[in-house]
Amino acid sequence: MSRLLFLLAVAGLIYWMLKSSGSRAGKNIPPAKPDDGYTEDMVRCIYCGVHLPRSESIMSGGKFYCCEAHRLAHQSRPAEHDAG
Repeated sequence: MSRLLFLLAVAGLIYWMLKSSGSRAGKNIPPAKPDDGYTEDMVRCIYCGVHLPRSESIMSGGKFYCCEAHRLAHQSRPAEHDAG
C-alpha cells in the first residue's frame, strides 16, 4: 500500500512539474502583432523635451511642440533658451 501511495505521489509530482513548466514557457512569448509596415517619426517638443509622434505634434517656425500652450510659451521667451 505504501508503494502505491509513493508511486502516485511521484506521478503527481512529475505531472505538476510538466504542467507548470509548459505554462511558464508560454508566458515569456509576447503575442504576435500584425506588421502593417507603418512607422511614424518621433519628434521632440522644443519647450519641454517630451517625445511624441509627428502626427500629434504642432509645428511652427520649423520647430515641434507637444501642445499649443508650449508653442505660445516658447515664442514669448528669448531665443537663447532653446532646448537642444
